[in-house]
Amino acid sequence: MAMIKDLATVNAELQEQKERVDTVDFKMVTFSLAGKDYGVDIMNVKEIAKADKFTYVPNAASFVRGVYNLRGDIIPIIDLRTFFHLPLDIKDDGQENMLILRIEDRVYGTIVDKIDKVVGINSDTIQPPHPIFGDINIKFISGVVEKQGDLYIILDVIRIFTQTDEEKQKPRGQVMQDVSPEAYFVPAAAPSQADSESALGFIKESLLALKHFAASPLNEEWLTRRFSDWAATRTGAELQFKNEADAAEFLVPFYSPCSGKFWDDDYAAAVKGILPDLNSNNIQVWNPGCGKGYETFSFVCILKSRYPDGRIKIWANDNDIMSISQAPNMVFDLDEVPEHCRGFMTRGRNGYSFNQTIKDSLLFEYHDILNENSLPELDIILARDLLSFFSVPDQERVIAGFVEKLKSRSIVILGRNERLTGHEWKAVGKDPVSAFMR
Repeated sequence: MAMIKDLATVNAELQEQKERVDTVDFKMVTFSLAGKDYGVDIMNVKEIAKADKFTYVPNAASFVRGVYNLRGDIIPIIDLRTFFHLPLDIKDDGQENMLILRIEDRVYGTIVDKIDKVVGINSDTIQPPHPIFGDINIKFISGVVEKQGDLYIILDVIRIFTQTDEEKQKPRGQVMQDVSPEAYFVPAAAPSQADSESALGFIKESLLALKHFAASPLNEEWLTRRFSDWAATRTGAELQFKNEADAAEFLVPFYSPCSGKFWDDDYAAAVKGILPDLNSNNIQVWNPGCGKGYETFSFVCILKSRYPDGRIKIWANDNDIMSISQAPNMVFDLDEVPEHCRGFMTRGRNGYSFNQTIKDSLLFEYHDILNENSLPELDIILARDLLSFFSVPDQERVIAGFVEKLKSRSIVILGRNERLTGHEWKAVGKDPVSAFMR
């Protein structure tokens, strides 16, 4: 009977162990490095991704591949193979497999050879690490586990990406296997010319991702000058944008005077001074991106002053339906209206509005400039600070459309820091007015 009791006890214990093993309380994303299987806690995995282009970071350690634009978030990319001194698996298509990890409040991209699957295990089955299980420093291994005949080395990614106080005291120029990547992400040396060019490339990519500002011949003169000013007061990681607010700060000097407002009298006079003599009294104007219509009203008053006998028509378009619907009926206090507009206003019950002659000259319509628009031949196009916020192919397509729509000796007025290039364009404006005649 005792023997039977002992066997029953053993069987009960085996069943208990089996039930414990079958209970999943730990999930990991598995991947391979140099032919061995690894895993990381799924709670630290934000997503998986593929990429083939990274922006170089000057003076960073060899395992820092650069930074990557992940849907507007600029994240550092660490090649775990290089970090652990493992051979690289070169992809034919150049696409790298990435685990996007969230460590506390930071996000990192990590390059691995191959991402496999999600594996669920019982945490009790994880064994302590031993040097025999991996080619990497044991301090970065939280344990090893066997699942269906496969042995997985579980990485301690929190330890990998978190510096100890002792590590922070080590010189950044001393690349060591047991120091976290965080210690080497911030460049230490002053940038060379090549480094500056790389940093400018990073700025361009960030502006496109964060503010839809596309670097091109249209704005490269300003962008180069602005980057020089930006770099003069910042070093290392400060050159880079941490968020959308940094990108917005960088772009502040780009915008033309009186952006989104009535033009002040000085800017209005400068615009009036570049307007050419026209061959016809029928003056056709296009103002895409007119917003709430403030600059449209300013411009039509300038045109009425410059061409008192002209029959003026302005097609004012925007893709903001709320703004475009409110523009024709705006009412103002007289003290908020610049002097060059006051002679064209009439007083009503609720305040001042533009007189009927001005209103008859304007047609506010909802329209996206990237779509075809049926317009007559034009004498003037007013498109300030608009084109730079399109992709480069769209910039080229819109400018080509300008050429088709404009009469000879007609002009385009762009933002203060935008330039039209090519033999068909002649600059006719002086700062702060950027204007070009065809």
